[in-house]
Amino acid sequence: MFIVSLSYKVSIDQVEAHLEGHIAWLKDAYQREIVVASGRKVPRTGGVLLARGDRATLEACLAEDPFKIHDLAEYEIVEFEPSLTAPGLEGLLE
Repeated sequence: MFIVSLSYKVSIDQVEAHLEGHIAWLKDAYQREIVVASGRKVPRTGGVLLARGDRATLEACLAEDPFKIHDLAEYEIVEFEPSLTAPGLEGLLE
């Protein structure tokens, strides 16, 4: 499992210009069962993704993100192995 931290490198106006494409990319990543949760940082300096699978597949998926393609954000990937979850989230242990 992975935590991906995105940090914007550009103004929010530049990010907003590519937000629709980023959301379409996210929907595809959810459909492919790579991303399991996502959201904006508070304050809005980037975003966070919770992802699963292997690192190579994740990196290939991230390379397709419009935020990456247009060099709008930096990506930090932290791999971890979940050992406990809240009730209802046991599927994350697979």
